This record gives sequence, structure tokens and C-alpha cells, in this order.
Amino acid sequence: MKFNLNMVLGALLGTVFVLMTVSFVSEAIFDPHHPEQEGYAIEVAEASNTGAPAAEAETPIAVLLADASADAGERVFKRCQACHDVTEGGPNKVGPNLWGVVDRPIASHEGFSYSAAMKEFSEGGEKHWTFENLNVFIKAPKKDVPGTAMGFAGLASDTDRADLLAYLRTLSNDPVPLPEPEAAAPAEGGDAAAAPADGAPSEAGAAEVPAQETTAEPAEGSTETPPGAAESEQPATSE
Repeated sequence: MKFNLNMVLGALLGTVFVLMTVSFVSEAIFDPHHPEQEGYAIEVAEASNTGAPAAEAETPIAVLLADASADAGERVFKRCQACHDVTEGGPNKVGPNLWGVVDRPIASHEGFSYSAAMKEFSEGGEKHWTFENLNVFIKAPKKDVPGTAMGFAGLASDTDRADLLAYLRTLSNDPVPLPEPEAAAPAEGGDAAAAPADGAPSEAGAAEVPAQETTAEPAEGSTETPPGAAESEQPATSE
């Protein structure tokens, strides 16, 4: 009996020994790697600090008008003549009559029913259709005056808008003076700009030369359509 008990105990001890040996050997072969931190690191791209590129500066309307053509603007206006009359004392159509529109108080033409949005935009008549205000409005009417009844999509071209404004300016017996562009920055080598041009007389020499009669020639593209001719075709604008 004692012999059998010793056999059983020996078998148990042997089994335990074998299991422990297998465990130690397994750990030695398959050494588990424990990360310093639990979980997985997720890399997220950092937001750029540069920000969106700056919008390109728009050319001032005074600069655009310096090279604008009223004749070209009259052609641009053809797309608007279905809605606007431009004759002096002419009727309102889908849009108000545009004779004398430049520098006119906004939403003020007699007999025309303006939208609530345009009346609010006018600030009670304090705001005028200056060249700048007309330029911004004609570019994107519904963006400039949300809720306006004007269905025109707008003129994206700077040249077309400037030509159109030059034409609208002629629709008056006393055209509004063109705005003066800001003085241009001196060109590279500004000192050279101060020097007299080749073949030009010096100040002293010029003083000795008798003044000659000169006739100022109109700048190219700056011709104005006389009021009579303005009645034939009309520009795109709006109130």
C-alpha cells in the first residue's frame, strides 16, 4: 500500500516537474514583448500653420477706369438693355431708368418700386451709386445686396465692368469726374526716372524754348459717348 502511494506521489511530482519545465522552456523561446504604453499610437498630420493663400488684391476701380472705353461699354450694355432704359426722361422697365445713375442716391429713381433689400442697402438714400459701389454691385449683384430683385448674374471681367461704368458716366448732361488713380510707385531705378529722357532739354534749356501750342489728344479708349449717342444703346447695371 505504501509502495502504491509512493508511486502516485512520484507520478504527480513528475507531472508537475514536466509542466514547469515546459513552461520555462516556452517562455525562454517565445519571450513576449510588452510595449511601454498600452494601445496603438495613431499619427495625425499636424495642421499647416501657413493658412489659406491670401486673396489676390483687386485692382482699384480708378485704375481700371483710366483705360476704360465708353464705346466698348456701350456694347457691353446691350445685354442689359432689355431691363433698363437709358434715355433722359425715359421710362422704367424691369429695372429703373439709368440716365444719370452715376452718383445718384441708391433706390431713389422716381416711379420705380425697389425691393426691400435695395431700400435697406441705400441707407435711406444716404448711400450713392459711386463708381466703387457700382463696380462691386455689377460684379455680383446678389452677393453685394442679398435679396435684390435684380436677376442679372454679374460681370466677372474687370475690363467689362470698367468699360460699362465709363459708358454709364456719359449718360448725363454733367458727367461725374473720373476718380484719380493713386500715384504709381516709382519704377526700379527711381533715380533714373528723375533724369530727363534722351533728347529732352534740361530744365534750363526748356525754359529758353518758347512754348509751342499743343493740342491735347484724348487717351486711347477714353472717348466718351455724347448724350445723344448714348440713347441708342444701353449698359448693364442695376439698382
